[in-house]
Amino acid sequence: MTVRPPSYKAVVDEYTAAIRSGALPAGTRLPTHRMLARDRRIALATATRVYAELAAAGLVVGERGRGTFVRVRSGYDGIEPSRALPVPRVADLSFNQPLAPDQGDLLRQALRALASSGDAEALLRQHPPGGHRHDRATVATYLLDRGIDTAPENVLLTSGAQQALDCVLRTFTRPGDVLAVDALSYPGIKLLAAAHRLDLAPVPVTAAGPDLDALDRLCRTRPVRAVYTMPTVHNPLGWVLDRAQRERLAGLAADHDFLLIEDGTYAFLEAAPPPPLQALTPEHTCYVAGLSKNVAPGLRFGFAVLPDRLLRAATTSLRTAAWGAPGLVTALATGWLADGTVARLEQQRRTDAAARQAVARTALAGLTTTGHPASYVLWLTLEPHQRPDHAAAALAAEGILISTADAFATTPHHPNALRLALATPPLADLHPALTRLRTTLDAIAP
Repeated sequence: MTVRPPSYKAVVDEYTAAIRSGALPAGTRLPTHRMLARDRRIALATATRVYAELAAAGLVVGERGRGTFVRVRSGYDGIEPSRALPVPRVADLSFNQPLAPDQGDLLRQALRALASSGDAEALLRQHPPGGHRHDRATVATYLLDRGIDTAPENVLLTSGAQQALDCVLRTFTRPGDVLAVDALSYPGIKLLAAAHRLDLAPVPVTAAGPDLDALDRLCRTRPVRAVYTMPTVHNPLGWVLDRAQRERLAGLAADHDFLLIEDGTYAFLEAAPPPPLQALTPEHTCYVAGLSKNVAPGLRFGFAVLPDRLLRAATTSLRTAAWGAPGLVTALATGWLADGTVARLEQQRRTDAAARQAVARTALAGLTTTGHPASYVLWLTLEPHQRPDHAAAALAAEGILISTADAFATTPHHPNALRLALATPPLADLHPALTRLRTTLDAIAP
């Protein structure tokens, strides 16, 4: 009697049960794709699908050249890490929440001014989708210092940069469209791509930026609808594309007729960057940013600068999702933009970020790190035996939260690396925290 080979789903369920029960403990090396196909009498493509589904569930991780391993399921790594720790917290290096010491007082002063001036009831009325023209004009004036000269009508106000990204994707893409992204990129774009059922196409990265030759080849073989890019202070690698790279990217957008989605969230950290992509090719670019990193993460105020052809559809998208940006937040944000508070805070952030980078480079000297000299993020490449999930669990046991490379990777194989967010701990606590981090990593046995 011939035994019927197990189905694809049965193999996934079997591995899932074994991992969750502990029968396959964390760190177990699983059979190669070919060995799994042979042992289970399934096609190689089916074996690949089994591991892909297990990886998507957070149960295994594939490491290029080493194989597929059962992950440490501690909850301290991945795209949505747990923020609870088994010991008292020493440092949160997983998320940037930069705040200046006097920002609480700034907020109190601004709220008192809003309460005592003008028509306070106006703050409680519904704002139009995209914001009032005078508020959009304030943002347009602010953007002049970023090299963007746009009409207020082309600025749409949103509840944070993430909603601005969501609005652009809702407006311009459809399920199944190809969205090109860097092989290491902002985790939020992965969440949005999944929500909109877009096909993420990773572009290889170099030390100086995305491989634009590879992007060109991709566009010649697949119908790329849009490219998401961070040309000024990339997250997590910190690069700033030079003018030649930006002009090449703008040229590719024209040649292949794709939309550039330019994320300027961290752009304020580079004091003298080349022109933004929006200035080079406004008809092919949507520029998005907000005030989460230069002012405060809890101030959910963002904006998108769009070409004329997308404005009507994007406004409808905002009306559908949230109708309009909150009046109180908008008044607070535009007031700080207009009176120079945002500009002053940005200068403080640049000075603070540079100091933190210097501390990090000293504490981690000799390790392989990548980052902008005035950035709040640092990419730390681990030794081959220091697997990111094990490192995350070991650091959590020491009271330190970090982010692992899989949160940023858009490829099936994830780099052996950690991303360190430097902005949240008090500056005086940063060096001791990084020293403890280094000691913990050094203790991981080969």
